[in-house]
Amino acid sequence: MRILLTGSSRGIGRALAERLAKPGVHLAACASAPSAEHDAVVAACRDRGATVAPLTGDLADPAVPARLVAEAVAAFGGLDAVISNAGIVVPGALADIGVDDWDRTFAVNVRAPWALARAAGPHLAASRGAFVAVASMSGVEPYPGTGCYSPSKAALIMLVRSLAQEWAAAGVRVNAVSPGLFLSAMTAPIYADPERRAAREALVPMHRIGDPARDLAGLVEFLISADAAYLTGQNIVVDGALLGSVQTHIAGRPKSGSV
Repeated sequence: MRILLTGSSRGIGRALAERLAKPGVHLAACASAPSAEHDAVVAACRDRGATVAPLTGDLADPAVPARLVAEAVAAFGGLDAVISNAGIVVPGALADIGVDDWDRTFAVNVRAPWALARAAGPHLAASRGAFVAVASMSGVEPYPGTGCYSPSKAALIMLVRSLAQEWAAAGVRVNAVSPGLFLSAMTAPIYADPERRAAREALVPMHRIGDPARDLAGLVEFLISADAAYLTGQNIVVDGALLGSVQTHIAGRPKSGSV
């Protein structure tokens, strides 16, 4: 399988890269810039038997997504899957963030996945492949204080649904996964504080924070596989039942049963 993965250097992206890396896999591991972290991921994936093409480029640059696709296709002769994982967040109230922050967030979180899809579309049609975007539960329900992160992820989810409709006849599947409270590069500083971590774990019905390798990578691997050949246009929320738990916080509710 020939896969292009963005945001592969750390966090969720690293977990995805290491899960997918195995003999017979050709992985274009993309990062925003060269780094020791990126080198380590590339080495780890090669140790697992994958053929790896390390690619770099700032996805805020409108020319970069098409270049990454072209370089991956040149290296591997085509593509079977694209996983758009890279994303950014600029904290702040919507009334306070600047236009530059708004534009950069949407450029990386929405425009770049669209540009990747546009460039990769013919290659995915040739292989009857798959496109997966990593969105967020913040694109389903708003997360105040994170600037335009929630609006950008909501737009990404709709982009996935729209692409799925346009590409279904070509046999190309397009889906999104929306992590809830997960340990990632962006959230690591939060979970380094034991009290803040415990407070968040108490909110999740499964009483733990999601781990990318344990709780997300296998789902993405499934979505790009032949086992998901009839699954498209979906946004799968992976949150330990958090978003559906709002009524469990109502005082005086009846006690639930146990399993």
